[in-house]
Amino acid sequence: MTRYTPPFEIHVHGEVPLRDDVDEAQISEALKPLWAYAGARSMSEGASSFYEEEPGIQIKHQEGVLQLCWTVPGDENFRHVLDDVCMGLNEVAAGGAALEITFYDTEFEQSEETEEDESRDDFLMVFVGPTPAAIMQVQRDLLIEDVVHLMERHFDGSELNGVVDEIDKLFAQRFDDLVNSLELGKPPRGSGGGSNGGSGGGSHGGGRRPRHLH
Repeated sequence: MTRYTPPFEIHVHGEVPLRDDVDEAQISEALKPLWAYAGARSMSEGASSFYEEEPGIQIKHQEGVLQLCWTVPGDENFRHVLDDVCMGLNEVAAGGAALEITFYDTEFEQSEETEEDESRDDFLMVFVGPTPAAIMQVQRDLLIEDVVHLMERHFDGSELNGVVDEIDKLFAQRFDDLVNSLELGKPPRGSGGGSNGGSGGGSHGGGRRPRHLH
């Protein structure tokens, strides 16, 4: 019988602030889609990463955060797991947080690469939080950080206040649309990642994303 070799190593990275009133059992249940995907029977069994040098899944009690730096072999069906993970984390999160998900093409790493070869690496971000507003705040902060970082190559930081104001207007309109749609019982227009955790656009091929180093 041919042994199945997962085509990807999937890395989950980020920190989620935790509510003071949640216990380890609730956190374990929220993360069950992750550790169950790894074939574990409990979070304590599945918390270790595929790579020993990575912290894996850790509850930092003193800081009040859940730390994720965890790799698992898998395939494209892991994307379906993310929806359940986001829904679970929404229930235990004290504030908004972004999680980076990276798919590393293991077959590309093992092959003899040529200039014509292109890896199937992919990267996306999902957002979690107790409310849509908390999620949008994280999305807004990340977007402003990226835009300012890019534009500061050409403009002084003090010149970018107008750009930040326009981004704030976009998110204010998005939040208004979300509130109105919930009042009408309709899905939010252009939500791009509501309270169930939205994913940002992935990037395929090209330069490979470096692994997180610890």
